[in-house]
Amino acid sequence: MEIERKWMVNGWPRGLKLLETYRMDQGYISVRPTVRIRREALEGGRTALVLCFKGAPGKGGLSRSEIETEINEKLFRQLEELIGLPMIRKIRRTYLTPDGYHLEVNSVDEGLPSAFWYAEIEYKTEDEARSWQAKSVGLGEYLNDECTGKPGSSMGEYWISTRLKGEEEGFVD
Repeated sequence: MEIERKWMVNGWPRGLKLLETYRMDQGYISVRPTVRIRREALEGGRTALVLCFKGAPGKGGLSRSEIETEINEKLFRQLEELIGLPMIRKIRRTYLTPDGYHLEVNSVDEGLPSAFWYAEIEYKTEDEARSWQAKSVGLGEYLNDECTGKPGSSMGEYWISTRLKGEEEGFVD
């Protein structure tokens, strides 16, 4: 189960400890339901190839089922070829918040007209997610545009609007 909140942001945060940086490429086999592949290259570390399935968001958009499994290079390449569209490029930096949460900040498709930034925090429970306040840890200005659960704010919707451009209901065929 994935429980998270998401914000639109501008740039990397200041004053937080940087924990890790990933360069990612991800593409969608299907958006509804979500089936995606992602190459996750940890700076100075290993690269993982991941197949991910996500269920529909629950009430309020805070949680949904998620299954991730690593796959081999051959299967990744076959699925990438099946998708047949340019992958979304992301740089993800993970920062430590003053209260110990991991703030994942993403720069998406840098250099393209559609480029944007978002941040997210994963929680153990929905109650914990609902009660966490950015301003209580000095992040109120940075995390001031929450988009958790808002229609059109998912990476799948971004895929549809930038890669499919009118293809049938989010399915690559």
